[in-house]
Amino acid sequence: MTNSVTNAKEKEIFGHPIGLYVLFFTELWERFSYYGMRALLVLYVATSATAVDPGLGWSNGDAIWLYGWYTMLVYVASIPGGYIADKFLGQKKTVMLGGFLLCAGHLVLAIPNEIAFFAGLLLIILGVGGLKPNISTMVGGLYKEGDIRRDSGFTIFYIGINIGAFLSSIIVGLVAYYYGWHYGFGLAGIGMLIGQAVFIAGQKHLKHVGNFIGADDSGVNPEVMKKPLTKIEKDRVIVLLISFLIVVVFWGAFEQAGGLMNLYTDAKVDRTVGLSWLEEIPAAVFQSLNAGYIIIFGTIIGGFWIWWKRQGRESSSLFKMAIGTIIMGLGYVFMMFASKEASAETFGKAAMYWVFLAYLFHTIGELCTSPVSLSFITKLAPLKYASIMMGIYFAATGFGNKLAGSIGEAAQLESYKGSLVAQKEQIYNFTEKDTIKVKKLVDGEKKIVKVFDYAINEDNNFSIKTKVYLDGDKVVFDEYEKGTNINNLIDLTKVNTEDKKPEEIAKAKEEKQKELESLKAYLKENEATAQNPLHAKLAFEKDKDKAQITENKGDGKDYGFKFVIEEEQSKQEYKIFTFLVIFTVAFGLLLILFLKKLKKLTHGAEDNEGVDFGENEGYELADPEIND
Repeated sequence: MTNSVTNAKEKEIFGHPIGLYVLFFTELWERFSYYGMRALLVLYVATSATAVDPGLGWSNGDAIWLYGWYTMLVYVASIPGGYIADKFLGQKKTVMLGGFLLCAGHLVLAIPNEIAFFAGLLLIILGVGGLKPNISTMVGGLYKEGDIRRDSGFTIFYIGINIGAFLSSIIVGLVAYYYGWHYGFGLAGIGMLIGQAVFIAGQKHLKHVGNFIGADDSGVNPEVMKKPLTKIEKDRVIVLLISFLIVVVFWGAFEQAGGLMNLYTDAKVDRTVGLSWLEEIPAAVFQSLNAGYIIIFGTIIGGFWIWWKRQGRESSSLFKMAIGTIIMGLGYVFMMFASKEASAETFGKAAMYWVFLAYLFHTIGELCTSPVSLSFITKLAPLKYASIMMGIYFAATGFGNKLAGSIGEAAQLESYKGSLVAQKEQIYNFTEKDTIKVKKLVDGEKKIVKVFDYAINEDNNFSIKTKVYLDGDKVVFDEYEKGTNINNLIDLTKVNTEDKKPEEIAKAKEEKQKELESLKAYLKENEATAQNPLHAKLAFEKDKDKAQITENKGDGKDYGFKFVIEEEQSKQEYKIFTFLVIFTVAFGLLLILFLKKLKKLTHGAEDNEGVDFGENEGYELADPEIND
């Protein structure tokens, strides 16, 4: 996509059009809202519905399934968002519409209601679809063809994205930790309102970019919309579509951050810091690492590639994307080390520095790939399909997110389930009184306070660490530290018969029996004995409907439990981390192998880069004239 319609001289800041900084701050606050919500999403959905600050109570696998579909649809919606901009409204008005939908969506999430939660997600999907592809295309429209500032302009824009993501992951994560999920969601919504206000206030600096190219005053020859694509344009579209395959692979591996790595950090990483005001770092806060690294290293990586190009070395966008994919994939080597460390001892946890190192490599890979691919699209996309091609790029990002969700699901084993059949006094022998958070009426208002009691007396969740093995044909559970048998406390085959038909009860019993046989088969296969047991943490939680009945408070009844075999789960996580390393590195090397053939399809779109227009040039819309 070239440029030739020159506008009047525009003011610049630090050598870039002032409009870049309007878009910078708009995207900063939009990403504040999105990444703040994203940091909470999986954790909220997977949190028990009977927790002090209840979530939806879904399994980890189902939570990642929802995350995969949601993050895919968020970006796939960019295709209709780009189409609407190109055919009807223009990029600027479509961004405005998307911003209003995002404000509504994030604020609806603040309502503590399951229907409101899903309605909010739908509005965010529609809003991101309108805003995301078009605001990125507008950034490209600020620069002439061959302007060496274009890539650095996208890097600056990308830093804005990540300042928002960095701040939100910490602030929204802490607000949710101390005050509740929906306060966190509400704070994310306030961020989006600020972003929308910035965009509206900065319209005077965006007069000549993002307008509907079919309008009479757009400055673009209307015949451009009618002309068929040239051979060069068709080849460039082909190479763009191939580059989108790189995008799918990259984000399929990278986006484990919000799903698998988020859950892994929550469960398997030692996050204790021992501060008086913060005993441990909330898992959601670790989402800020990626954004923080981008702020630190964004300009350094961008400067490195400029220096690399001036040395006469290979620096095409496709090469950078290949290198970025390889570096990002190598970040999972550190998660392999984390998995090994956590599984080295029973119920062990990994040190935090493995997660810091993994996110560092992910970030360097991202800086070599993501802002470069955005810039690449604005260089190659035909003018009349500019927003649609950007929409397809974000749709590819969405498919990558769905792939990430599927990979994350594969890392989560299906839990075995059972029922608590003991009296609560028996549980006292296997748990301890502790300071726990509970909801109490304080001055007529429900607030979270701390009490010193057994969790079961407050209908709270609790867990028991156990050794698991076979004794003949019987599955035996012994408490981990004392070795006391707890089989009399639990039942793996009990079925809830309340309000169920006979055939439903029979089917449920059959499924329970199959589950038990599956557990026995695994224990037998792994030769689990009293001398060489496997291990499981039984997580108990009260039925959410029974927990709502005041008379049931503290009766110790209606508790179920679920568990996975710790050793099996660790092996599965290690296997997934290893797969991610091999897959991404192999794909990046394959891309480098075919680099020359792919570059031919660009017809030298990047060959004339290096022109520095400096302070004496304005900025332009995309060029309607493409040479054959």
